[in-house]
Amino acid sequence: MQNIPAAARPRSLDAASASFLIVAFLTGIAGALQTPTLSLFLTEEVHARPAMVGFFFTGSAIIGILVSQFLAGRSDKKGDRKSLIFVCCLLGALACVLFAWNRNYFILLFVGVFLSSFGSTANPQMFALAREHADRTGREAVMFSSILRAQVSLAWVVGPPLAYALAMGFGFEVMYLSAAAAFVVCALIVWGFLPSMRKEPQATSTTLEAPRRNRRDALLLFVICTLMWGTNSLYIINMPLYIINELHLPEKLAGVMMGTAAGLEIPTMLIAGYYAKRFGKRFLMRAAIVGGVLFYIGMITLTNPIMLLALQLLNAIYIGILAGIGMLYFQDLMPGQAGAATTLYTNTTRVGWIIAGSLAGVIAEIWNYHAVFYVALVMTAAAVWCLWRIKDV
Repeated sequence: MQNIPAAARPRSLDAASASFLIVAFLTGIAGALQTPTLSLFLTEEVHARPAMVGFFFTGSAIIGILVSQFLAGRSDKKGDRKSLIFVCCLLGALACVLFAWNRNYFILLFVGVFLSSFGSTANPQMFALAREHADRTGREAVMFSSILRAQVSLAWVVGPPLAYALAMGFGFEVMYLSAAAAFVVCALIVWGFLPSMRKEPQATSTTLEAPRRNRRDALLLFVICTLMWGTNSLYIINMPLYIINELHLPEKLAGVMMGTAAGLEIPTMLIAGYYAKRFGKRFLMRAAIVGGVLFYIGMITLTNPIMLLALQLLNAIYIGILAGIGMLYFQDLMPGQAGAATTLYTNTTRVGWIIAGSLAGVIAEIWNYHAVFYVALVMTAAAVWCLWRIKDV
């Protein structure tokens, strides 16, 4: 009787793993079609001032934190993550439809962002389900997670150039409807192929004490990841407007720069995942932060398109390692709480958006878009100081 499940298991695992890869790619595509052009969309279509553009990013991050933390708490205690991811994908598609046809700033901020917050939560919940799936089936969690992150980066190779091509060639309506279609296809795959893992009541064990023992390091890691993602958010908000309005370079260059960085992030994530056990997560995070410091120095000093593209190698090291290792660092500090740890890490990106949105619009309105990169460099330097104080896991 036991030979049948054992024989069937490899096929089942392969199908589930392939489904995780496709879902990671599609949720990445949906985000990569929207985020890179959002500041341009708000400026040209909604006619928002720089300060209001920044406020939009801040407001969307705050709403996103509230939604994702609520969902994370429920997903760790009861229910099935598969059903949650399915609903989040459908609400994300609904948000894209609203952005396609509505141009009212406040409706987009309060209704559109609320719906899109569910859509963006599908990604961290997918990673949490993947971690539980890897733990239950005996897979190598670090490498499996790194491969999934690489799928998201692959989506960001295609997404930003495609987003600019669709927006500039066919209009923002077509671009947002394409993102909605990605969400719908993703929802169908989630419903049909992802594994169901319903929560069962668990007795309290000593492993649940880990977050208390590592409270200081978890706080430092939260600050580090927040600062690093904050600088990246400043870059995403500011760079397209800086390229177009101050350097007067082609609009497509912004999409190519983002796509180039994402393409280089893929080997960076895989290499980081492979060497995580040998060198440790702290060492890799330190390598990332050094790359970030050099990247923002380059953004301050260089204006040539070729050099700006070459700088994306440093950007890839900075964000690739952060994206691949940062989440696993949190999960190691919080065993038994995969959803909460993953969402806590994801919320460092949202807090980063809050900081970036507050700063980017105000600085650009008072000074210029170039000045924003000086702030990013200072934030990166602060992350360096924190990173040298954290213990290795």
